[in-house]
Amino acid sequence: MSDIQNDFDDEAEANAEAGLDSHPGDDDDGMGPIDALIAERDQWKDRALRAVAEAENTKKRAETQSNDARAYAIQRFARDLLGVADNLERALQAAPKDADAGEAGLVTGLELTQKSLLHAFESNNLKRVAPEPGEAFDPHLHQAMMEQVSDSVQGGQVIQTLQAGYALFGRTVRPAMVVVAAKGSGAAAGNAAYVAAGATGGNFDQKA
Repeated sequence: MSDIQNDFDDEAEANAEAGLDSHPGDDDDGMGPIDALIAERDQWKDRALRAVAEAENTKKRAETQSNDARAYAIQRFARDLLGVADNLERALQAAPKDADAGEAGLVTGLELTQKSLLHAFESNNLKRVAPEPGEAFDPHLHQAMMEQVSDSVQGGQVIQTLQAGYALFGRTVRPAMVVVAAKGSGAAAGNAAYVAAGATGGNFDQKA
């Protein structure tokens, strides 16, 4: 027995001189070298995932700030141009349908000018909002100027667009002015859409 104890003591002494623990194979925290490497790998993996997520969030914030800055820069200019777009649309609506050659050329010129202007709006993310009959009323994009009973359009849906609206980078610059079908219009199923629109803050002027 003394020989075994002497051998153990000799090994412990040799390990101590080499800077190792007196009990070979054991770590202070109970983890072996492989376990320690796995734990370290997991830590670095977690740090890498966090870094990627932070980089993605930073990118999104930068894009949002860039869009906000751009929208602010052109918002006032865009509002000034909306008057031009409105005048072009009124001129086209008033243009005679059976115009002669000279008048037809003028109408064509107005149409091309309007098309060019709207294309410029689109290129700068200023989008025209003009809901078609039957589209659901959206309080974020539309303003209800009056309500009317309709046989063809369900309650809470747009009957007619009186004036087109515009949205810049998804934000309303000017809401579209619309006529909305009153409660009870069309099929009874449409009434649920009407109630939902009012519940979300729709601006109904209650005019007939």
